[in-house]
Amino acid sequence: MAGVLAWFWNERFWLPHNVTWADLKSTDESSFPQAEDLYLACPLAFCVFMVRLVFERFIARPCALGLKIQASGPQKAQPNAILEKVFTAITKHPDEKRLEGLSKQLDWDVRTIQRWFRQRRNQEKPSTLARFCESMWRFTFYLYIFTYGVRFLKKTLWLWNTRECWNNYPYQALTVDLHYYYIVELSFYLSLLLTQFTDIRRKDFPVMLVHHLAAISLITFSYVNNMARVGTLVMCLHDAADVLLEAAKMANYAKCQRLCNLLFVMFALVFVSSRLGVFPVWVLNSTLFESWELVGPFPSWWVFNLLLLLLLVLHMFWSYLIVKIACRAISRGKVGAAKWNPLDVSKDDRSDVESSSDEEDDPPCSLKHHSSSNGTNGAHGTNGYLSGTHSHDDH
Repeated sequence: MAGVLAWFWNERFWLPHNVTWADLKSTDESSFPQAEDLYLACPLAFCVFMVRLVFERFIARPCALGLKIQASGPQKAQPNAILEKVFTAITKHPDEKRLEGLSKQLDWDVRTIQRWFRQRRNQEKPSTLARFCESMWRFTFYLYIFTYGVRFLKKTLWLWNTRECWNNYPYQALTVDLHYYYIVELSFYLSLLLTQFTDIRRKDFPVMLVHHLAAISLITFSYVNNMARVGTLVMCLHDAADVLLEAAKMANYAKCQRLCNLLFVMFALVFVSSRLGVFPVWVLNSTLFESWELVGPFPSWWVFNLLLLLLLVLHMFWSYLIVKIACRAISRGKVGAAKWNPLDVSKDDRSDVESSSDEEDDPPCSLKHHSSSNGTNGAHGTNGYLSGTHSHDDH
């Protein structure tokens, strides 16, 4: 084990040439990031989770009920032991052959059995109230941490001149504010990683899992090798769009459609401009080129930049989804929809798991696409990206 630890903490990997861990030991005169500081994030992640439970129960839920958001879930399927056994032990989406066999066995028509399976699948979906509470929690955290990040960065030199991220690197003192910022962000992402398996399950679950792992790795890497200055820029930049997304989702669940549309447009503009514009031009330019000029590359520098490039690829993927949704909405507006709604997408790339409670009682999907211009889908919250996203991001 000692040999493994010595290999993992090899100075030639983590630090620039001619720099040792002893050089970065904190003293009474100066303080530097220490890897053991991050252990604090583990119990804090549990605390964040507990705070979330209390917040959703005593703050978000009363707010949702005050907005008249329904607490009841989807309509329950009629109890049937045979169908329940098929659903739990064999398949939740029976094929045509199995449907015909069940129809003969139960003396039910196929259409009734299909509806039973749709209603049974809907029982496992969370209510609009649960989704609102989750979004309100994330909105509150993102708003707090983004506000904190802006107030902190306004006082720093590297916000206005990114070359300051690398001047005198890695001998850059760790301040209390910077330490707090990092530990809180890491605790939150650890809590998201843990609850990823218990929260509302979405189509982009694997992508979000990769995102959380990349975020945790970036935070850890940048703290251990003291790239914390540029790390604060990355964190604050990403929190900006997440605030607007969660606000738009809350408006969607509360059926405030005009506010939802406005917030989504703002979110889309901020997301695309910040993550495909500011992020590569401002942050990646500094981590790739300014750091190369002022410090020079070393092994963990390559890993850090590869993680940032992975994050950029995820940004491209989500931007594609957002633009795709906007194009669909604009196209519907042009063909004479009763009320143009840029978020009224009955079925987009991220909404297959979340839908309104009564969705499954509607006609089949092939018909729903042609009936969405009657002005009712917006009220039911079928805004694909909002009802299918995290965010946080999330996203």
